Amino acid sequence: MSTSSSPPSSLTGFLEQTASLLTSAASYMRLPALASTGIAAALTSLLYFKQKDLIYPSHMPPNSRTDLPRPSQFGIQDFEELVIPTDDGEKLSAFYIRGPRGGKNSDVTVLMFHGNAGNIGHRLPIARMIIDHTGCNVFMLEYRGYGTSTGQPDESGLTLDAQTGLNYLRERAETRSHRLIIYGQSLGGAVAIKLVAKNQNHGDIAGMILENTFLSMRKLIPSVIPPAKYLTLLCHQVWPSDSILPTINKVPVLFLSGLQDEIVPPIHMRQLYELCNAPSKKWRPLPGGDHNSSVLEQGYFEAIAEFVAEVTGEPVENKMRL
Repeated sequence: MSTSSSPPSSLTGFLEQTASLLTSAASYMRLPALASTGIAAALTSLLYFKQKDLIYPSHMPPNSRTDLPRPSQFGIQDFEELVIPTDDGEKLSAFYIRGPRGGKNSDVTVLMFHGNAGNIGHRLPIARMIIDHTGCNVFMLEYRGYGTSTGQPDESGLTLDAQTGLNYLRERAETRSHRLIIYGQSLGGAVAIKLVAKNQNHGDIAGMILENTFLSMRKLIPSVIPPAKYLTLLCHQVWPSDSILPTINKVPVLFLSGLQDEIVPPIHMRQLYELCNAPSKKWRPLPGGDHNSSVLEQGYFEAIAEFVAEVTGEPVENKMRL
């Protein structure tokens, strides 16, 4: 556990800084789009041999592997910093942040999976807002090869990391009886979909929240690397959410879609929504939200609060119509 200084005067300001920081990192993915179609051989080599560097830019923004913001910097007092081992020998850093003890949803934990750049510390303002709006606890797990976690990121590794985090919550005395909400942004949405599909029959996952995620990595390539649109079969980091999501039929899903997303075309989210066979599903468009600023849109956290209330049975004041 740790103590902290006074809460920040403007959490919205921290959210804006987070969005700006991650938007700068996101531009890294679009740099190959400037390439000429006349260098197909170079693109082929780039896509096949360097695709992990493109898909998992864990070093962006600069110093993301070494500079890890702590919860205390955002007025969060009741938290633990953890190191969680995986079955294949990696060590994952994590934050477990408690909501108000004894408050509503004190027996609900949100498991957060972030996008493909930055680290868990960069998402602390989001975690703080989720706690403020829902009263839930938040468990922020860092992928291998990101932040201070060991290893190198790839699809199979991140899939194992997600299961490791879920198993930790199921085995931890404090959380083993908690209802769980799985929350994923962008790449984290693909991680969440895989995890929920595999674990939906356990009965402890109350809901899943997806923000600005994609149909599959192969279907995303034409948008971020247009000259490589005919080379998508070379992509071995597939993340086939469009084929996995329809198998989820026991867990409600909330879709948060930034309609100005410049990285993942919004049609990806809409098609995922249409493919979804969940017992209930909610669609929340965010008209002004781009790939990283959707959290700043009016109604973002209110939609999460309403969804959490619906899937956990907690009342919510001033319910929104989704």
